[in-house]
Amino acid sequence: VQLQASGGGLVQAGGSLRLSCAASGLTFSRHNMGWFRQAPGKEREFVAYITWTSISRFYADSVKGRFTISRENAKNTLYLQMNSLKPEDTAVYYCAAHDSGDYCSPSGYEYWGQGTLVTVSS
Repeated sequence: VQLQASGGGLVQAGGSLRLSCAASGLTFSRHNMGWFRQAPGKEREFVAYITWTSISRFYADSVKGRFTISRENAKNTLYLQMNSLKPEDTAVYYCAAHDSGDYCSPSGYEYWGQGTLVTVSS
């Protein structure tokens, strides 16, 4: 299984980025998916979650209204549109395939991508 995250980079505060996560080796269309992030010296934290049908989506309070998670099952790709970025959004962003349990907890995920770095300058 491979989850290849891309789209990170350096952006000024208030700017936008769109992250992508290309999946292979798993039945992507049957997996609920999530995005997490980890800032230097901090624990990995939940960002967003989407069910395999895209019917349900959940967000961390810190990104609600600014970030949008979406997916294209036909392309085996997960997205995270990030708008109105803030310096505190700076982190390595990871996509992950959910297995069971709490979708906010990293322990509930069975497969992880390698991460893509997002840096927001003030």
